[in-house]
Amino acid sequence: MSDWIHTLPVLWMAVVIFGATYLGAAAIYSLVMALAVGEQARAFKGISPGLLPPLGIIFGLLVAFLAAQVWGDVDRANTAVNREASALRAVVLLSGSFPGEAEGRLRGLVSRHIQEARNTEWPAMARQRATLTMIPTPLAEALQTTLTMTVHGKGQVAAQREIVAALENALDARRQRILVSRSEVNWVKWTALMIQAICTLTAIAMVHSDNRLTARLAMGLFSTAVAVCILLIAAHDRPFTGQLSVQPAVLLQVRPESPLAATGP
Repeated sequence: MSDWIHTLPVLWMAVVIFGATYLGAAAIYSLVMALAVGEQARAFKGISPGLLPPLGIIFGLLVAFLAAQVWGDVDRANTAVNREASALRAVVLLSGSFPGEAEGRLRGLVSRHIQEARNTEWPAMARQRATLTMIPTPLAEALQTTLTMTVHGKGQVAAQREIVAALENALDARRQRILVSRSEVNWVKWTALMIQAICTLTAIAMVHSDNRLTARLAMGLFSTAVAVCILLIAAHDRPFTGQLSVQPAVLLQVRPESPLAATGP
């Protein structure tokens, strides 16, 4: 589906999708009714109404499959962001085991990473342009800083090990959110859904071609259902794009309140 539709507010997205769906249904209705004369009218009436339930079921199954994919992508995106936030929070808490310059540097690097994620990575993910080649410099520096810290006693040894594990967890979670940011329903699936909807609307018009009011009512109801399904999928299609996208709010919550500026070693 077009990029500009995904960036629309949900209200305007609904206007576009419902309008396009009703317009398409009206075009199908007009075409079928124009052709429903003479032999073609008898041919249309020869189509069994029993064809409609299978067509509707197939459309429903396609919607279910696409919805499962979309919901799965959104869940994966939320899980990745939450896991990254939890890991960074653990780094901030454990940095207290190294009071002084080391603690200030770790807190500053975590704060810088969250700021860069919000200002740079999130807009790139919204445009599906974020890639794994984007190096998280603050996290890499934090990992290097942790590995080179001088430790004293078992407590600091354990804290150092946990900080390294937390940073690796944050790096992995970041990789996962970048990968899932490129997920979407591809054009083949959208095309299959649209064709199935067109086939069903055409069948409804043909079966009720001798009663135009009934045809309009039936096509109007099914068109509304089609538009609702398309809107629901499109609004959540890209996890980091649009009004209902995953936001960095959880990361901002774990950002150190008054981080010390990250300084060189």
